Amino acid sequence: MKHPVVELSDCIRCGVCEEVCPEVFSLTDAGYVQVKDLAVYPEESVEQAIKNCPADCIYWTQ
Repeated sequence: MKHPVVELSDCIRCGVCEEVCPEVFSLTDAGYVQVKDLAVYPEESVEQAIKNCPADCIYWTQ
C-alpha cells in the first residue's frame, strides 16, 4: 500500500497540505506536519497536497 511521507527537514510548515487534505495531514502542537495513520489514503487528495506543496517535500512510499 502507498503511504504519504513528509520530509520534515524540507518542510516550511506552511499548512497547505493540511488545508488541502485534512483527512491525512495535521499540524502537531510543535508546528510540524504529521501524517495520520490510516488503513487507506485518499489518493486524489494526497496528490493535490503533493502538487500544491511549495517545498516539494511530500511524496509516496510503499
